[in-house]
Amino acid sequence: MNLLHANDAPGRYPPSWYAATADIPAPAPPLRGAARADVCIVGGGYTGLSAALHCAQAGLSVILLEAQRAGFGASGRNGGQLGSGQRQDQQALVRMVGPDDARHLWHLGEEAKTLVKELVAEHDIDCHLKPGVAWAASSDAEARHLADYAEHLSRHYDYSQITTHNTAEFAAICPSPSYRGGILDRGAGHLHPLRFALGLARAAQAAGVTLHEGSEVHSIEPGQPATLRTGQGHVIADHVILACNGYLGQLDRRVAARVMPINNFIAATEPLGDQAARVLARDVAVADDLFVVNYFRLSHDGRLLFGGGESYGYRFPADIAAKVRAPMTRIFPHLRDIRIDYAWGGTLAITMKRLPHLARLGPNMLSASGYSGHGLGTATHAGQLMALAVQGQAAGFDAMAALPTPAFPGGALMRSPLLALAMSWFSLRDRLGL
Repeated sequence: MNLLHANDAPGRYPPSWYAATADIPAPAPPLRGAARADVCIVGGGYTGLSAALHCAQAGLSVILLEAQRAGFGASGRNGGQLGSGQRQDQQALVRMVGPDDARHLWHLGEEAKTLVKELVAEHDIDCHLKPGVAWAASSDAEARHLADYAEHLSRHYDYSQITTHNTAEFAAICPSPSYRGGILDRGAGHLHPLRFALGLARAAQAAGVTLHEGSEVHSIEPGQPATLRTGQGHVIADHVILACNGYLGQLDRRVAARVMPINNFIAATEPLGDQAARVLARDVAVADDLFVVNYFRLSHDGRLLFGGGESYGYRFPADIAAKVRAPMTRIFPHLRDIRIDYAWGGTLAITMKRLPHLARLGPNMLSASGYSGHGLGTATHAGQLMALAVQGQAAGFDAMAALPTPAFPGGALMRSPLLALAMSWFSLRDRLGL
């Protein structure tokens, strides 16, 4: 089953709070007949939209093919957190790639945050961008680890945007009984993810990108130029960029072996009014230290946006609200009976090492995906890096492409059952506090 069609109505955004609070444009026309471009991009999320914008700004002719709507996938459904660095922390990266490459990756992560902030400002994207992401510790040991990590970033990377908070101090930020302290990264941020995606789409079109929605790519014929075929037309392009993430399907089996789609879920409560201060006393986003991460923030209209729970099959659960309510009420017991007004699922993509998978698939074909929950900045940056690589400036792309992204064991057939077994074990450990 293709995830493009497993859980959503064709050509429609999911019934999320994000979609309810965004200015949704009329659909762009599907591709019909033959077209020619310097660059053809498959996928209209952050990666593809950023690649399209930056290619067009460099003077290249660009066609972007999106099977559904721009921002339809994880780019329009995620938790909206713009984190620092990479998905893996710097100490883990040093062990993986050595200190010099880890430092380079840190700087690339900082470039990603800066890029998002600059795009929001340059293109006047109204997406409620705010500073601050807190990491919450569920144990005293994890609180000490986070404090040590903040000191490590300050000492080795001259990053002074993080403050450390003990149990009482963190409770003054997030008054949940579940947490024993944490850190607050003022250099990170949070935003309305669908508004950001739609703003990128508008900017790309204004720069000259031809966007075709409702244009699922069924096959790619490699060559110089390559040919990409949809149900009603085809594009001949000198360069191809795959920006499909969890919706890649079988367009490229080499990527599919290393990048696996999983589902995550978010709920938006009714407006909390005076109760909002019992959830967050500051307008920051929060993510905790559990293996199956809980993440949350307050919306600009005073709702709790809470993400929690994962699944590994194609179908979303029948009652998404109930799936999210369970972890939400563990973190905030006083919200047990709060009304949930919106609940939705989304498909992201992970890799074995939880690092993005950037790859050259041919002399004129690039791919980026597998952001593993760290995609807002990383995906936007990956799009820019691929646009630069198309122009012959490949240093940043090559640095990210050098990251270890081994294939999942058992291939595509066994990766989901094996991961589900492992994640069930880690989820049990989280619940037992082990």
